Amino acid sequence: MTGSIVRVLIAARDPLAREGLANLLSLESECTVVGQTSLDVDLSSDNETVHPDVVVWDLGWNPTEAVDGLSDFMEGLSSPGEGDPAVLALAPNEASAAEARRAGARGVLLRDAHAPQLVAAAVAVARGLVVTDVELAQDSGPRSPAGGPLAEGLTPRELEVLGLVAEGLPNKGIARRLDISEHTVKFHVNAIMGKLEARSRTEAVTRATRLGLILL
Repeated sequence: MTGSIVRVLIAARDPLAREGLANLLSLESECTVVGQTSLDVDLSSDNETVHPDVVVWDLGWNPTEAVDGLSDFMEGLSSPGEGDPAVLALAPNEASAAEARRAGARGVLLRDAHAPQLVAAAVAVARGLVVTDVELAQDSGPRSPAGGPLAEGLTPRELEVLGLVAEGLPNKGIARRLDISEHTVKFHVNAIMGKLEARSRTEAVTRATRLGLILL
C-alpha cells in the first residue's frame, strides 16, 4: 500500500450485497472502491487489473463455496507478500470465520458490520495488521469498552500508530514515519492505551495481540 487511500475490491456472489458494500464504503474518505466482482469468475484477472490493497470478501449465508474460492484466490497470488492484496472476510458466524482465517483472510468481521467498522478494518489489514471481530474471537481476553469489535473502537490512525508501537518505534520515530507531530503521536498513544485499558505501551500491544489486531 503506497497511498493514504485504501483501494478496495468487493467480491460477493450476491449483486445486492456487492452494491450495498460499495455504497457503504463510498461514504468514507479513507477507502475507494476500485471494482466489484462475483465469486463465480476468476478473481485473479480483477486483481491484476484494478490492483486493490484489500479484497472485501463476502462469504454470504452459504459460505462453503465462498471459502473454497478464497482458498483458490490465495493460492493463486504470486508471492503472497508485498504488492498482493489482503483479504477482509465478512462472515455470517464463528465457524465460517474460522474457515476464512485458515483460507488466508487477514481480517474477519461479521456480515452486519457498519461502515466505520469496515473502513477501520480495511485500513488495518492493508497496513499489515490482523483484525478479528470480538464476537468471533476465540480468546476470552480484554474487549473494547463498548464491547464491540475493536476495529470500531480504534480509529484508522490509531490502528496505524498501534502497528508502529508494536514494531518498537518511539514517539519520535512514529511521528517521522506518519509525518505528524510528536504531540499528536502522544495523543494517539494515550487514546489507544485508554481504549485497551492498558497501563503501558507493552501492555497495549499484548492486549491488542490477544484480540487479534496485531500479528507479531
